[in-house]
Amino acid sequence: VQLQASGGGLVQPGGSLRLSCAASGNGDTIFVMGWYRQAPGKQQRELVADITSAGSTNNADSVKGRFTVSRDNSKDTVYLQMNNLKPEDTAVYYCHAVGPLNHYWGQGTQVTVSS
Repeated sequence: VQLQASGGGLVQPGGSLRLSCAASGNGDTIFVMGWYRQAPGKQQRELVADITSAGSTNNADSVKGRFTVSRDNSKDTVYLQMNNLKPEDTAVYYCHAVGPLNHYWGQGTQVTVSS
């Protein structure tokens, strides 16, 4: 499975961005799709939000009320609507997908929140 992410960029504090990630490839059923991020200077990626094929969501406390994850199963695409962005949201955002036997990562897209 290949994951193609798009939608990152530079935005001012309080602004919004929408990330998209489309899965394509071997026809594996994708159970969970979501987003992780890796902030500058940090070695670990942290979960931002994910969503199951049934629509159940899981969000990090730091983004609750600001970010919304959604999914179009017909397109195997996951979205992350990010509102009221803060400088601490600056990171490389990675799309992630979980299949029956494997999990997959996208290439990462940079989100920078700065005035």
